[in-house]
Amino acid sequence: EVIGCVIYTGTDTRMVMNTNKPRYKFGLVDKEINRLTKLLFVASFVLSMLLVILKGVDGLWYRYFVRFLLIFSYMIPISLRVNLDLGKLAYSWFIQQDKNIPGSIVRTSTIPEELGRIGYILTDKTGTLTQNVMVFKRLKLGAVSYTIENKTKISNLLEEVYKKSGIAANKSQESLVTSTSTKRSIGKNTEAMKVTEAIKALALCHNVTPVLNDSAEIMNEFLSTSDTPKTSVTSLNTTTGSDVLELLPVIAISYQASSPDEIAIVDWTEQIGLTLIHRSLKSMTLKLNSTEQLFDYEILQLFPFTPETKRMGIIVRDENTNEIIFYLKGADTVMQNLVQYNDWLQEESANMAREGLRTLVIAKKQLTQEKYQAFEQNITKARLQTINRSRCVREVIETLECDMELLGVTGVEDKLQLDVRQTLESLHNGGIKIWMLTGDKLETATCIAKSSKLIRRNDDIYIIQQVATREECLQELNIFKRKIGACLVITGDALQICLSFYEKDLMESIIESPSVVVCRCSPTQKAIVVDLLKKYRNKKVRVCAIGDGGNDVSMIQSAHVGIGIVGKEGKSFSSLSCTSF
Repeated sequence: EVIGCVIYTGTDTRMVMNTNKPRYKFGLVDKEINRLTKLLFVASFVLSMLLVILKGVDGLWYRYFVRFLLIFSYMIPISLRVNLDLGKLAYSWFIQQDKNIPGSIVRTSTIPEELGRIGYILTDKTGTLTQNVMVFKRLKLGAVSYTIENKTKISNLLEEVYKKSGIAANKSQESLVTSTSTKRSIGKNTEAMKVTEAIKALALCHNVTPVLNDSAEIMNEFLSTSDTPKTSVTSLNTTTGSDVLELLPVIAISYQASSPDEIAIVDWTEQIGLTLIHRSLKSMTLKLNSTEQLFDYEILQLFPFTPETKRMGIIVRDENTNEIIFYLKGADTVMQNLVQYNDWLQEESANMAREGLRTLVIAKKQLTQEKYQAFEQNITKARLQTINRSRCVREVIETLECDMELLGVTGVEDKLQLDVRQTLESLHNGGIKIWMLTGDKLETATCIAKSSKLIRRNDDIYIIQQVATREECLQELNIFKRKIGACLVITGDALQICLSFYEKDLMESIIESPSVVVCRCSPTQKAIVVDLLKKYRNKKVRVCAIGDGGNDVSMIQSAHVGIGIVGKEGKSFSSLSCTSF
């Protein structure tokens, strides 16, 4: 009996299909020696033939030809190839034993000497220049801003709302959530209510799963001695919220998710008093830390984040009030067209991005039972389509993604790697040009480039952001050409349009720029930039790509030298790997 079929896995995943097959990389020295060897072989052949002709082409002339060929064969440096390979092995060993770069691994011994010929370094931002350790820094609600220093104030506002909502302080699974009439009495426009709705959205709209730490043995011992029959520690996500609450005193819960931003946000909601303690495919349970009260939610629909939509959504049903709520979060460039009119979202998002914070906009919409049932029927029908299924599903979801109630904007900080400023400064002084290719928004990428000294204090910056036509592209290029020595910041969309019209002019202009930042850049575009740089640069100057994630694999493979950060997906496709930038 066939229960189901798993598709789009393994080699059919987006990440693998986005990468090319690993290619064997030759160093420039190897190519020069091969060329020299071929030249010497031709020279020995010609000399042998010339001497045979001078001696006279009669009798057994071919014996003399072979004899001369063997004599001149010593011109071909066969031993040089062996000595060079031994030297490369020695270089690789010295690199791995260098105490100044501990943890470094040379995965191929054919190109270590290429490190001395590098003229361009193309690097990712998140996890490469930065530590990929996200820390929640700010929650912006209109004119009001809350930082990590305001945790006590936010916790008090949460308690205020739930106390006024008539929630009784006990540890059971009784009805614990606000009624609609009580919400009206509090007033939706009060500060406490706005904060509570935003925190609740952050605690619910994500793909985070609570997991156990290394206390499984203690946990299993507790389960075996508990009066309540339970099976094992692995059943945390299949138990009810009250079961998890009973176990919390003896275990420590951590969070797992594909996005470190989401983990940072959920961890922050726990710190201020609203903890995610249970999640399954169909339900979630939150706990109010101050009263240890539980809030159960049924997950009705989940719309994962995709690079195309740049947002994710979730529809949940409050188990106590039976309210159905659609939560949505995503990039400000997308969300500003989906939320109700406001006069602060775009400005505040730009301000936070200029501080180097990664921003996310959160919004919600209340759904009636009738509206949700109609939506469920439509999306079920769309998911059964055999042609253009993804487009049909997207169109149905977009019917809900309009006139959303804006709740707030979050700011998450990704700290720079240790000594990254000194490293980039040394590379600049060595005449190496550094480019940063990132998927972050323009303001965030520019801020990180400045703070890391990729763009130095006295450097001029020219930004190409909104380009739609050939004329606009030509105008931007002409202006940039006149700004001699300026650093370029360009978006992925603008780069694609400029390359389609003026590929050669653009590349010849930016190759001379001291630093280039490409933001909102897709993995495919990263590889295209590397290939174009290899095409238009000085052929003796080598290109190095550094990255840490699956979206950097194509770039690492395309470069002459690929460096992967150890512990991430990119290392397995790299020529060399190290622990940090």
